[in-house]
Amino acid sequence: MANTATLSYEGKSIELPVLEGTENEFGIDIKALRAKTNLITLDPGFKNTGSCKSAITYLDGEQGVLRYRGYDIDELANKADFLEVAYLLIFGELPNEAQLDKFLVDIKEESYIDEDLKKILESFPSAAHPMGVLSSLTSALTAFNPTSVDVESEEDMYRAITRIMGKLPVLVAWVFRKKAGLPLKYGDYALGYVENIARMMFRKPNKEYVANPIVDAALNKLLILHAEHEQNCSTSTVRIVGSSHAGLFASISAGISALWGPLHGGANQAVVEMLEAIRQDGGDTKKYMEKAKDKADPFRLMGFGHRVYKNFDPRARIIKKAADEVLADLGVVDPVLDIAKELEAEALSDPYFVDRKLYPNVDFYSGIIYRAMGISTETFTVMFALGRLPGWIAQWREMRLNKEPIGRPRQIYVGETQRNFVPLNKR
Repeated sequence: MANTATLSYEGKSIELPVLEGTENEFGIDIKALRAKTNLITLDPGFKNTGSCKSAITYLDGEQGVLRYRGYDIDELANKADFLEVAYLLIFGELPNEAQLDKFLVDIKEESYIDEDLKKILESFPSAAHPMGVLSSLTSALTAFNPTSVDVESEEDMYRAITRIMGKLPVLVAWVFRKKAGLPLKYGDYALGYVENIARMMFRKPNKEYVANPIVDAALNKLLILHAEHEQNCSTSTVRIVGSSHAGLFASISAGISALWGPLHGGANQAVVEMLEAIRQDGGDTKKYMEKAKDKADPFRLMGFGHRVYKNFDPRARIIKKAADEVLADLGVVDPVLDIAKELEAEALSDPYFVDRKLYPNVDFYSGIIYRAMGISTETFTVMFALGRLPGWIAQWREMRLNKEPIGRPRQIYVGETQRNFVPLNKR
């Protein structure tokens, strides 16, 4: 294949380099386009625009492939611990035993919050959305850790990474517990990373906490499946904020805000809200399946199909099994979860959905699991943010180490041409 592409405009032609990735992906390098032609490209939503070269995640939506640093998502979700995956994403290789032990210890040493930050949390009204609270608290971490990160120093970078990896789970647990009216607690230094998250979140004040290995395993899988997903909205936000040389906490806070939206991380919340609406309308799933197939009907079946995957979401296959195990183990009696199972069964057998490959996606199953665990619907996206943390860190670190330029998209101006100012008394 030619290693250049030719662009012709107004009788002139220029050659633009064609780049090839390691998985046979090709892209036209247009960074010199404006300088040579005074033209820019227009790509709303950046659907066809590569903003960077990255070695972190490979995603093939047509084939349903997702790999972290070359490792298949199925292998990682079923064989690895979340902290192993976090280390892999951030540093590029799976850790050996000594590296993993040190990483966990160093994170535990940072797993506390300045008491003044607790006062900020307590000042939020009870109606505040957990994602807004989490974003604010993450940004506030900057005030308690004002030293900027020297990206030329491996020690500085490592310290910043372990600090946010240690503190964000505490903030997530506290946001969840405040919403649930539970006292704010720290974890147990003796526990592993995921086990500690579960303990901080689910421990009741009036009885001893007993870990549930099935819940812990499902939580581990969910966090791994949500850990990275290439250049999505929140990840691109983290990179573009970080490109201004904003610190890690500020960049992660911006990513949390981007994740909040219902078209991104809020999708699993939208799934359960849809299921609730179906229940309140009598729970007739067949009626809603027909509404979903009717193009004239505004109803949208949430949690089916995916913006990127044109085949089955590879993460959904993995988490479906975990969802079945959690529901069976907890024995939860919940009509909303019964509706979810009915919708799933009908969609997997209905030719309309099968032919269009509108299968249940990871948001569908993650919402079901979180609800069964007793996590409030508004807190689902907070859990998503916790899983995505190592991916955001990895992308921020890669962007800074690569010395990428500050993000500055262009535009096509379509407003008024030059006008003369009219004094107030003459308008």
